[in-house]
Amino acid sequence: MWSWDITALKGPVTGLWYRCYVAIDIYSRFVVGWLVAAGEDAVVARDFLADAISRNGIEPHTIHADRGGAMVSKPVSQMLVDLGVLRSHSRPRTSNDNPYSEAQFKTMRYVPDFPEKFGSPADAKAFCDGFFTAYNHEHRHSGIGWHTPASMRHGTAEQIREQRQDTLDAAHAAHPDRFNRRPHAPKLPDHAWINKPTRQEQTVSV
Repeated sequence: MWSWDITALKGPVTGLWYRCYVAIDIYSRFVVGWLVAAGEDAVVARDFLADAISRNGIEPHTIHADRGGAMVSKPVSQMLVDLGVLRSHSRPRTSNDNPYSEAQFKTMRYVPDFPEKFGSPADAKAFCDGFFTAYNHEHRHSGIGWHTPASMRHGTAEQIREQRQDTLDAAHAAHPDRFNRRPHAPKLPDHAWINKPTRQEQTVSV
């Protein structure tokens, strides 16, 4: 399942904003596609998603988005229908129904070198290129056991977790007095949810 959204990037003068389109795989947290454009546009959004699907060589089962104009537009909706990709949208007037995209944008805006303004679309693209490369291959997420999205996506996270556990076991065996209990490497998530069902809802669905 993918999530996607668009955020505004402040341009060099008052009132000028660029738009950054980003799609993310919600399980691995891997950014599967991004684009900087002059504005929010349904056709640009359609082509952006189509390109992300083509370049990743896989059609996601579902793509989630909020209810912005481009997200619910006919070009985007028809393209996903043609590909057989299910559409999911945030509930009306519910601001936290797209948490993975919102968290990714927050991470981007809080990096130390995030500019107050971008001098041009080329400046914005250069920043995003560096940021998303680091986000996928260097940034470690608490929600995926402090692994990188690339490690989750390419299947190396479990092996790395085992290596971490071996290191912790050796440290515990060498100095048990330093630990209150046997340390455990963080587990990998089994599922990822946009809205996790309540226990009652899960019981009913079973």
